[in-house]
Amino acid sequence: MKIHHTNFVNLFFFESEKFNDERGSFSRLYCYESLNKIFSEPLSQINLSNTKIKGTIRGLHMQRQPMQEYKVIKCIKGSVYDVAVDLRKDSNTFLKYFSIELNEKNNISLVIPPGFAHGFQSLEDDCSLLYFHTNPYSKEHELGFRFDDKKFGISWPLDISTISKRDLSFDKISTKFKGL
Repeated sequence: MKIHHTNFVNLFFFESEKFNDERGSFSRLYCYESLNKIFSEPLSQINLSNTKIKGTIRGLHMQRQPMQEYKVIKCIKGSVYDVAVDLRKDSNTFLKYFSIELNEKNNISLVIPPGFAHGFQSLEDDCSLLYFHTNPYSKEHELGFRFDDKKFGISWPLDISTISKRDLSFDKISTKFKGL
């Protein structure tokens, strides 16, 4: 695994080596031994997200204390514009976002630390993402933020084709918000 650090503390992505032969290919999606130097919390849940329509936005989602979590995001079909927004109150990158294209060919996984909201936009029809979580989902600790909040300034690459009523119902960040 080749680890790439970003300008955001504890936010990084890694490339998995792909081995090809006459049978097909093999890639390691997650390796505790390689990643535990950066985060050592065990994974507790793996989710699969399927998005049918190009231009769909999902997010911005996260969990608050005590259920904050690391997420490892991997696109296994199609391609997405993946976004992580820093909501950590003492961070130098507070309210800024990091974006990266994840797709089935580039073998990149994004590791999002606690304190970040996550979302993505599908860049083609029929996209699938794997989510590895260090905490199980907890409805009472769930948070959501508007994908179009001007305080984040996210530049989504495509016109929005689909977004859920739930994601549209999230509030924009208030002027009183000082971070998590």
